[in-house]
Amino acid sequence: MSGIQKVYDFLDTVKTYYLATVEGDQARVRPFGTVLLFGGKLYIQTGKVKAVSKQIAANPKVELCAFDGSTTLRLTGELVNDDSREVKVAMLEKMPMLKEMYSADDDNTQMLYFQNATAVFSSFTEAPQTITF
Repeated sequence: MSGIQKVYDFLDTVKTYYLATVEGDQARVRPFGTVLLFGGKLYIQTGKVKAVSKQIAANPKVELCAFDGSTTLRLTGELVNDDSREVKVAMLEKMPMLKEMYSADDDNTQMLYFQNATAVFSSFTEAPQTITF
């Protein structure tokens, strides 16, 4: 299994992760649940009208954290906007509940993928494992 696949599988299994951004000199953290592996890239989704979108535009360096009860994943990297319709369709097909708020053809749906990413899996029982992509 590739490293990016392991990160995706973990996030897809835990369902909820917490994404940290920066607004000025203040950290901002909120729960997210969108994740997609598409074209060899790890994507998340949000709305362009949300504060988180504006924070990422100002500073694309983010960190997310997820916990499955025994293992913690911390993923740092830069988020890159991808306005391609095909990736929006793929996310909406994977997570149909998003269709109540988003469309592949609206001006709000925002797809972002990680680049220069470092994932660290850690637990109290095993040595940390680091994956970069």
